[in-house]
Amino acid sequence: MTVVPGPTLTDIARAAEVSTATVSHALNGTGRLGAATRRRVRETATALGYGTPGPPRSRTLGIAVTTFATAWNYTEIAYFSRAVTAATSAAHARGYALTTLPADRAADDTWHSLAVDGMLIMDSPRGDPMVHALRARGIPLVFDGVPGDPRPGDHWVDNDHEATTREVLDHLAASGARRIALQSGHGDEHYARAVTAAYARWCAERGAEPLVVPFDVADDQGRAFDALLRGPDRADAVHAVYDPGGRQLLAAAARLGLRVPDELRVVCASEDPEYATTRPPVTTVTLDPERTARAAVGLLVDLIEGAVTPPGPVVVPASLLVRDSSRAQPAAG
Repeated sequence: MTVVPGPTLTDIARAAEVSTATVSHALNGTGRLGAATRRRVRETATALGYGTPGPPRSRTLGIAVTTFATAWNYTEIAYFSRAVTAATSAAHARGYALTTLPADRAADDTWHSLAVDGMLIMDSPRGDPMVHALRARGIPLVFDGVPGDPRPGDHWVDNDHEATTREVLDHLAASGARRIALQSGHGDEHYARAVTAAYARWCAERGAEPLVVPFDVADDQGRAFDALLRGPDRADAVHAVYDPGGRQLLAAAARLGLRVPDELRVVCASEDPEYATTRPPVTTVTLDPERTARAAVGLLVDLIEGAVTPPGPVVVPASLLVRDSSRAQPAAG
């Protein structure tokens, strides 16, 4: 097999119209360069496919959530907190350290010199700049969730969102709900798109009108539900696909004088154990972040160490934990 050499510092310098010394400083984070020059050199290096593929050097893995290229503490969300903890344990068991990176680094150009042997990327959206940079360097990647820009040979771990969404909706219908709404994200991550599409198909099969409420993390009082929960044609059940949605629905029901579950049934996808102690306790969907993270780390280490691993998804089952917020009411008399 003929090995095609990658671009040299001279090639990058010529393309970026700078000196080789400037290229070296830009790629290694040294020297006194302007931010625009450093960024231009690194972008040029990525475009040319510059990288340092090879065997493990640092015995360090990285993990990051890249859904939004803004600063937000994803470890405050129970799913991500539990996934990071499980990933750390799994990495240590295989002899690797794990570096947890801030969310806003997804759009940062430091990916060009990040010293990791592989990356676990959670909720990667389309056009993910971090994925683009790491692919160019030949860094092994494993995704939690379908990657936004999948390629042949990619590896990811995910739940069966179609089956899980249908299980939730069938449960609500069996409990007596007739107008079931969905609170879903409007971002570009696969999870929101997959759940929303499954909900739309379920409604179409039953001739039901889809009722979708956009998720707003700052809407503590659930005011986005007000129009949906008023009037004779109001929704009588809601499936919230993000962690705060259950509390938002309980707050909205309290403001509007709706009894849960008598007049409004609630299901929320969340790993937060406190939903078992709310009034009433809220039915939750668990996506099993621990099992997902362990599987992803195992895949990633296998890729780094050269094990033959078939590409495609590894499916982790989700579970519906039924509590009082969605139980059917006993018939009168």
